[in-house]
Amino acid sequence: MESTLSPTTGKQTAPAPAAVRPTRKQQELLVFIEAFINEHGYSPSYREIMKGLNYTSVATVSLHVNNLIRRGHLQKRDRSARSLEVVKSEIKVEAKVVPKQLKTSEEKWLVEKIEIFFKEAEASPRLVEAQLDHLYVLIGALKVLGVEGAASAFIARLSELKKKIGSNEYSV
Repeated sequence: MESTLSPTTGKQTAPAPAAVRPTRKQQELLVFIEAFINEHGYSPSYREIMKGLNYTSVATVSLHVNNLIRRGHLQKRDRSARSLEVVKSEIKVEAKVVPKQLKTSEEKWLVEKIEIFFKEAEASPRLVEAQLDHLYVLIGALKVLGVEGAASAFIARLSELKKKIGSNEYSV
């Protein structure tokens, strides 16, 4: 990392550290500042931040703002009032499961495998709770993967299995 010259002082400055994910309180502050700027066209004063976020002192606001500047989430334009800017960072967020990420062939294979588990449970002379729990997990996996139609069909069959346990058709 190279140091840079400050445009206001002309002195060399240390490079900004890589942005670290803000804490919950810091994230609330960033959201407040960004919303304020979007609404008013200029950044809030420390007192406006204090009132808007129900802080008890301007010193608390200053502490949070300085930490956010140090972490690379905020910056001040020169040394003037109302000069805060939210820095858009490139923090990577953990990837979430995207529905419909299965190919049709994979979806068919998965449904066939779950069908086998259901047939075994329905044919079992002694159905146990662990089998039902296993079936619930499999249905949940279908939902997460976006295979809602098959999940709904299996839920209906699972309800029938639960009724049979309740009516003592199966011994648990």
